Amino acid sequence: MTAPNHKPMDLTDWSLLVALSILWGGSFFFVGIAVRELPPFTIVAMRVALAALALGGLLWILGLPMPRDRRTWIAFFGMGALNNLVPFCLIVWGQTQIASGVASVLNATTPLFGVMVAHVLTRDEKMTGNRLAGVLVGFAGVAVMIGPSALEGLVGAGPGSGLLPQLAVLGAALSYSFAGIFGRRFKSMGVSPLVTATGQVSASTLMLVPVALLADRPWTLPMPSVAAWGAVIGIALLSTALAYVIFFRVLASAGATNLMLVTFLIPVSAILLGGLFLGERLAVRHGVGMALIAGGLAAIDGRLSTWLGQRRSASAAKG
Repeated sequence: MTAPNHKPMDLTDWSLLVALSILWGGSFFFVGIAVRELPPFTIVAMRVALAALALGGLLWILGLPMPRDRRTWIAFFGMGALNNLVPFCLIVWGQTQIASGVASVLNATTPLFGVMVAHVLTRDEKMTGNRLAGVLVGFAGVAVMIGPSALEGLVGAGPGSGLLPQLAVLGAALSYSFAGIFGRRFKSMGVSPLVTATGQVSASTLMLVPVALLADRPWTLPMPSVAAWGAVIGIALLSTALAYVIFFRVLASAGATNLMLVTFLIPVSAILLGGLFLGERLAVRHGVGMALIAGGLAAIDGRLSTWLGQRRSASAAKG
């Protein structure tokens, strides 16, 4: 039996996690433009299809072959279902009936589900007090950043409420946590992050395109503008193709529980990008929320508790 492994992430892992949060945080900007002219499922299908073409072209340029065995492709389809098909459809449906702030808070439960799922399904990512406390503090930080209006929507009967759509977004968060555990197998199978990303978005394309065709009938839509096409290309190449290469790289090196922390960092990236490039004002609650998230990440990482333990041991030795 493998011993529990709580090794802190190194600087490379943290840098990649921050980069991933920026890429996924930026996806809200791209979607905000594209959704003015295109229906949601069409955007999702185009997102994964263009990403699959881009990554497939990159593999061809690099001379890297795609696996052809049945076992690997079953894994690609499983990952595509857990990481794209199920959560994308649940979130899209949920956000037609609940406020985006409510959806953001609910989506931030992904690391909490991730810690619990990893504890049950893995041998080397068991739950610890530090990890659980860190996840709860980080979740509180996301809730504070987004503001009290979102929290009111979680329990009220106003525009942001609705039990079934809220459960749908929670289901998406749970699906993401299972995807993080499921995706660990690609490292043991010897499939590189670039090939895994390509296989996942290719399988997702085959599953999502029929959904878009049935739900949106895109052939009946007017031709999108240059801005809408630019947004779709941006979300496909940056927030999907590049993001998933980083996703599987961090998953292979840092584990599923640490990878799920990106959900806490996405709101931070989105708010900071809005302040830097869109002139949006940062409120006090944003600073408080970021501080809570930083504290939660430090607790989950384990480096702070290790340092405190060393300090206590040193003090005891001196005494």
